[in-house]
Amino acid sequence: MQRYIEEYVEYLKKVKKLSDNSCNAYRGDLRDFFTELNIENPVEATNTDIVAFTLKLKKDGRSPSTVNRKVASLKSFYRYLFKNGIMDNNPADNLKSPKIERKKIEYLTISEVEKILEIPDDSVKGKRDRSILEIMYATGIKASEVTDADVSDLNLRMGFITCRGEHGKARIVPIGRPARQALEEYIYDARQTILKNKDEQDALFLNLSGERMTRQGLWKILKEYAEKADIEKKITPQILRNSFAAHMIQNGADLKSLQELMGYEDITATQIYLTVSKNRIKEVYDNAHPRA
Repeated sequence: MQRYIEEYVEYLKKVKKLSDNSCNAYRGDLRDFFTELNIENPVEATNTDIVAFTLKLKKDGRSPSTVNRKVASLKSFYRYLFKNGIMDNNPADNLKSPKIERKKIEYLTISEVEKILEIPDDSVKGKRDRSILEIMYATGIKASEVTDADVSDLNLRMGFITCRGEHGKARIVPIGRPARQALEEYIYDARQTILKNKDEQDALFLNLSGERMTRQGLWKILKEYAEKADIEKKITPQILRNSFAAHMIQNGADLKSLQELMGYEDITATQIYLTVSKNRIKEVYDNAHPRA
């Protein structure tokens, strides 16, 4: 069992270029399956075994998203064994994932975002924080892309930032004028003050000690300004990313463009934001039609 799993994980790393975290998740899912059913040789597993495993997960109260992830891991693993001639058939071929009820998208209104963006002052910390908040809302990039960004990834003259995703794929995301202005004030003023006499750091965003900003530090900044803006909604990097997407859709952006801007491999990932547009249309109708 162990040999097949590790060979598969090695394939995920070298061929699929998955991160260590993703590979560990696949490894854990597969081990759970074989341990639960006491199967020593993966080749001996049947479709009945896999169905029994998914039913057991549901019976134990595991969430549909967890079941889906484990099903996806098994389907990928057995597809690998089948394609490499290790198995004559694929026992997970016709396995179906449980339907997941789509959660309502949480995002800020445009006025709430503007309220937050107005708060940072002209201190060193304020200029840094404003540049972070502005670029997150202007581009919709992930928290990890904010903290991983280097100064060399930024092109203020042309107005874009280069983001490198989990699989090493780079994408170029435009930056609007307010964000560019905030970044210029941070880079040419506040950032130099933060660095002081330290060696030049490649990191774009620094903490006040001159080191690369961490995700925890980023979360604290968002929480701080949400409290100062007196916004009761929970504000996270994902909700700010959702706000970017929601406002783009509300103002006419198409799904394909949004997919490319947000770095999704599959356009279906952006379809969840269509509910925002539908809600907006319903709101306009209710307010405008005399017999709504």
